[in-house]
Amino acid sequence: MTRVLVADDNPAFRSLCARLLEAQGLQVVGEAADAATVVRLARSLAPDLVVMDVNLGRHDGWEVARRLRGLDRAPRVVMISSDADAGDPGLVAHAGADRFLPKEKLGEPDVARHLR
Repeated sequence: MTRVLVADDNPAFRSLCARLLEAQGLQVVGEAADAATVVRLARSLAPDLVVMDVNLGRHDGWEVARRLRGLDRAPRVVMISSDADAGDPGLVAHAGADRFLPKEKLGEPDVARHLR
């Protein structure tokens, strides 16, 4: 089972995202609201995947994705945003993220296949 860490500064959306992913058969092992918590939990929980908002409060999610790539056991990273234009392929590649997914796609019935 794919182990997922969900990172978003909005607690209501973070909870909704976790429920949607669990309904798709993914195991949500943690939730984070800020950059420091994402990195700390990624180190301690060793998730297979981090689903993270592009705008993580005061922090740039793209920069956090670059930091995650430097971990000994780097998870796959899927960046999400309510702004579909935020997923420029150049930004995704530069950050070392695996892909970008608009937030509205998280509710689609086959979203897990995009994340596994």
